[in-house]
Amino acid sequence: MKLYLVPTPVGNLGDITLRALQTLREVGLILAEDTRTSSVLLRHFDIAKPISPYHRNNEHRITPHLVRQLQDGKSMALLTDAGTPGVSDPGFLLVRACILAGVPVECLPGPTAFLPALVASGIPMNRFVFEGFLPLKKGRKSLLSGLSAEMRTMVFYESPLRLAGTLEEFVLTFGPQRACSVARELTKIHEEHRRGTLLAVCEHFRGSKVRGECVIIVAGLESS
Repeated sequence: MKLYLVPTPVGNLGDITLRALQTLREVGLILAEDTRTSSVLLRHFDIAKPISPYHRNNEHRITPHLVRQLQDGKSMALLTDAGTPGVSDPGFLLVRACILAGVPVECLPGPTAFLPALVASGIPMNRFVFEGFLPLKKGRKSLLSGLSAEMRTMVFYESPLRLAGTLEEFVLTFGPQRACSVARELTKIHEEHRRGTLLAVCEHFRGSKVRGECVIIVAGLESS
């Protein structure tokens, strides 16, 4: 019995590891954030395994049942739509429940969106803080206010529809001259890294039709 957390490519299917493919072929059940998305990946690599949905809308309800199956000897792999499970995606509840129940948990190394965006940003990466997706309403203003004095490089995730508005908030919160980089469509044909001051990057995306999930890197206070 074991739960495997299997990272999947953030764009280019060629980024999946040999170990990830081997694990997916050996487990008894694959849990997927979106079975449609994961089925595309599995079909591409000729992997035929039972697949079941595991997402934010059902994770509280089905986690105890999954843990019991694992305790009975079943092995499972957890996938998200892209990247590493648990990083701004479902996974934490199941991992915690498995640990408490004595079920072994193994996380395979592999793709995640924020690391290549951070490394390619040109912004100091020796110390950084990962914030992921900001809250949409409750607590957003106070969180940003607290981050205004953050000295480490900050990493955020944002949807394409909200990118321009979030960058405008960042200009007001961190100042127009703070160094920034936005990465989108990572590992795909149209991968883009837009670097510059927050004001310049904000102006670039203002009114633009943006595609693909975005990673925003903002310099800390000392590095601005």
